[in-house]
Amino acid sequence: MTALLEIKQNIKRFYGQYEVYILPVLKFVLAFAYFLWINSNMGYMKQLDNIFVVLILALVCSILPVSVMMFLGFALMIGHCYAVGIETAGFMLLLILLMLILFLRFSRSQNLAMILTPLSFGFGVPALMPIGAGLLGSALSALPAGCGVVIYYFIRFVHAQSAALSDPAAEITEKLKLISDGLVHNWAMWITVIAFVVVILFVNLLRTRAFDYAWRIAVIAGGVIYILVILAGDFCLSITVAMVPMILSTVISVLAGFVLEFFVFGGDYSRTEHLEYEDDEYYYYVKAVPKASVATSERSIKKINAEPVKEEKKEDNVVSFSDDVFPEKNEMHTVKMPDMVSENTVSEKPQGLDKIDFEKQLEESLKDL
Repeated sequence: MTALLEIKQNIKRFYGQYEVYILPVLKFVLAFAYFLWINSNMGYMKQLDNIFVVLILALVCSILPVSVMMFLGFALMIGHCYAVGIETAGFMLLLILLMLILFLRFSRSQNLAMILTPLSFGFGVPALMPIGAGLLGSALSALPAGCGVVIYYFIRFVHAQSAALSDPAAEITEKLKLISDGLVHNWAMWITVIAFVVVILFVNLLRTRAFDYAWRIAVIAGGVIYILVILAGDFCLSITVAMVPMILSTVISVLAGFVLEFFVFGGDYSRTEHLEYEDDEYYYYVKAVPKASVATSERSIKKINAEPVKEEKKEDNVVSFSDDVFPEKNEMHTVKMPDMVSENTVSEKPQGLDKIDFEKQLEESLKDL
């Protein structure tokens, strides 16, 4: 456990130090995976089904807000639907506009769930999305998550009925009726929407409670509720569900929820403190749960210079006068110069300057005038 806490603290410290570089990289990876998923499940317009187009769009999304990623994904979907038929593109555009007007405009801060929902289906862990949104987001994240489920099932429907929708011999009314019936009567989609909304609301409700281990209980309860809702839809509406893969994916999602709880929350309930305060108007009852942490030693490198400092011995400046300059003297005369001679020397003040009375001289000059 101590090793895991050290890894957690090192990751948080590394992210806090290089957040300005890590965040654009994460947005690029998310946008690249999202656009690649759209092209792999649709890919009807060859101009958009290009890896260079996906890379350029992902680079643009790495420096812009997440909402831009969502709108670019909508544009890709409409473009691919237009390659199938103008009726399909018009229905897709109308569906997106209804979502934006009725739901997504109320959950702008939580619209990342709109992008993550189709990806959770693509990776085979759909239950991870509502559990993670309930832990890390708010109750409003149920709106974009539900819209993401509708988008996922609509793309699956277009992929399954692409031949009939692109048939030029079929009438427009027949195509529109086929699309509307495929969306409205898709009971598997509506059961999944209900499961996502219920799990997000229930997990978020339990996560915000004050009892011990609320996050872990919320994760387990979210997985159980997801399975129960899908089973109820299977029994009541005769929906064919692969039970074993669904249960396994839900178990994996619950384990991933525990990992999120450890890295995001990680409270140490064994050291919980209950505090009480009061002022002139209120009583305050506070439950303080400390974060699980471990002391890590920081290494510092100190450079020591092994070479001793060399002290240079100052020599006196000596000027020698040889016999050639002064032939009258046979001996060498030496004059010792001072160590330091400043370039700018101050001239000595005349000796009689202090003895002059300037006031008296001024009075005598005035009298003469």
